[in-house]
Amino acid sequence: MRYAYYPGCSLEATGKPYEESVSVVARALGMELVELEDWNCCGATAYMSVNEILSFSLSARNLCQAKKTGNTLVTPCSACYTNLRKTETYMVEFPEMKKKVDEALAEANLRYDGGVVTKHFLQAIMEDVGPDKIKAHIKRPLSGLRVAPYYGCQIARPYGIEDDSDNPMMLDNLLSLIGATPTYYPMKTVCCGGSLMGTREDVALRLCRNLLLCAEQYKAQCIAVTCPLCQLNLDAYQSAINKTYGTKFNLPIVYFTQLMGIAFGMDSKGLGLNQCIVPAKDVIAQYA
Repeated sequence: MRYAYYPGCSLEATGKPYEESVSVVARALGMELVELEDWNCCGATAYMSVNEILSFSLSARNLCQAKKTGNTLVTPCSACYTNLRKTETYMVEFPEMKKKVDEALAEANLRYDGGVVTKHFLQAIMEDVGPDKIKAHIKRPLSGLRVAPYYGCQIARPYGIEDDSDNPMMLDNLLSLIGATPTYYPMKTVCCGGSLMGTREDVALRLCRNLLLCAEQYKAQCIAVTCPLCQLNLDAYQSAINKTYGTKFNLPIVYFTQLMGIAFGMDSKGLGLNQCIVPAKDVIAQYA
């Protein structure tokens, strides 16, 4: 299982714990992640609305780099996944757009004619590694741990990792495999506000409060996320949410790969769990 690997910008900065846990979990599962040579930002969530052609060109350049390594590209970031998938699709469906992107790529002596399939890391684990191999690595099942499975909006639609964009189950099923109990979480694909936290904080804080309230309502002990921006918004701004709304949330926000690592018997520090702003140590103490 050899993949072209695109970490994206967040995993080099605020999402570093995600990078750490992805790396050790992939190694344990026999997944060889070959980082793209000289990769660039995908444009994240905002650039597509600022300059569409340049945004497509950024992602297309990454696809060109991926083609040198293999036919399957894996990324752990939901925004990167969406932008790369959108670029793949538009390069096929809109010839005029492809022509403009090709002109931009030609300046770097590059051309993209398809052939790369982009998967989210969660998708690669569940589809390519599979349940049996995951279960074979479990040393400390997370029995009794109630986890809200939060997919966020970008890996659900419009290029979803599953057919059901309103009620995906891939993360739920993974949590069950490692022994945890995925709670009922009807807001599993509702937006956290994304980059609005930097422009309309009031809106983003309200959206995050609703997500935390839903998780608390169904007695989740933590929320498992698949996206570095979702993790940042729900973790780093929890105190601001409490101050704004008079709530008392103290809910750890962890990456699904961190929970996998704990179930695999790995050290919590090596998984970046000590870097959570809302401490996760009390929740995972009995398993770590």
